[in-house]
Amino acid sequence: MSFHATSSNARAGDIAQLVGLRHKHFIITLKAGAKLETHRGILQHDDLIGKPWGTQVFILVTMGIGPGKKIIEAGTGSGSMTIALAHTVGAEGSVISYEVRADMQNLAKKNLERVGLASRVDFKLRDLAVGCDETDGDAFFLDVPNPYDYLSQVRHALKPGGFFCSLIPTVNQVELLLTALRRERFAFIEVCEILVRYYKPEPNRLRPTDRMVAHTGFLVFARKIEPSEDKRGNELVEEVGAGLEEKEE
Repeated sequence: MSFHATSSNARAGDIAQLVGLRHKHFIITLKAGAKLETHRGILQHDDLIGKPWGTQVFILVTMGIGPGKKIIEAGTGSGSMTIALAHTVGAEGSVISYEVRADMQNLAKKNLERVGLASRVDFKLRDLAVGCDETDGDAFFLDVPNPYDYLSQVRHALKPGGFFCSLIPTVNQVELLLTALRRERFAFIEVCEILVRYYKPEPNRLRPTDRMVAHTGFLVFARKIEPSEDKRGNELVEEVGAGLEEKEE
């Protein structure tokens, strides 16, 4: 949202409101070279300048994705998320993208080439069940229908403390994923439901549109931790994670 927009895209000097997953918000004046530091990470103003108003950027911040990072994703699809990741990691970073369907991978490659970011992405045609080659990923974005079946592979691919995020459409899948995350010793787990509701732009009868997409999906975040040698140590880690989540409310 903009309070002083000079165009349809964000420009230096515009006042912008950034809304987080837990509805926290920051109001900033965009300035080239400046940055916003939060408990979730650092957001460069230059990454916002030029973007259309309403662009989603906090998924990248929550996962600690920035210049020079090594990011792994599975479920490339048409490459829309791949483009966002490749742009954010910069020339010094890299994205490894796994896809099981050759036709979708070819489409993604064309889309990345179209925007000049294909050189930052290593495309791999492979079923994630076979495993990943990487063991030092900074973050892993998993966009598949059954993410709970691949968490052991995700854990293997991440460095200690690495970030995880998955986008899934139903509560049933969320429940299965939460169980799997606990089993694979992930912590600092968060679940966010994404809702989008458009309004009719009529000042005299402002109301929601007659037709809407009232539910778009769930984002599940977590981080890889190294389990303690004793059971009580593991329980304390979970308690600390829960305490931090409650404190943020």
